[in-house]
Amino acid sequence: MKALLAFVFGLVFGCGILISGMGNPAKVLNFFDIAGTWDPSLAFVMGGALLVTAIGYRLVFRMGKPLLAGYFSLPTRQDLDVRLIGGSAVFGIGWALTGFCPGGLVPVLGLGTAPLMTGAAILAGILAARWMIQLSYRKAAVQA
Repeated sequence: MKALLAFVFGLVFGCGILISGMGNPAKVLNFFDIAGTWDPSLAFVMGGALLVTAIGYRLVFRMGKPLLAGYFSLPTRQDLDVRLIGGSAVFGIGWALTGFCPGGLVPVLGLGTAPLMTGAAILAGILAARWMIQLSYRKAAVQA
């Protein structure tokens, strides 16, 4: 049941990406080109997503627990650290350079219209970040 719902939710997300035009890297890159061919539509897509998410969170947290799990798995840290800020900066730079964020790239890869090298680069970045995190945990464990 969980796998079927994950598929359905992913399908809805992917359709939303494609319908909104966020699978088109030119649309995203034009949002970042403030001095040139600026296209503000990405701000409306993001604003709509934030509105739906805010309403969804209010409704979901009233349920007491998720439908398919025993409890909510929420982050406990609320501070800003180097990893959060650095990771956000690298993510933003990659998004601005390619026009694809991972969420928008996956449905486009499925259509066969995205450059495979972009997907490979994102995967390599994810794997490199995981490797660096594991190294930092090992280093901390040795020092303890």
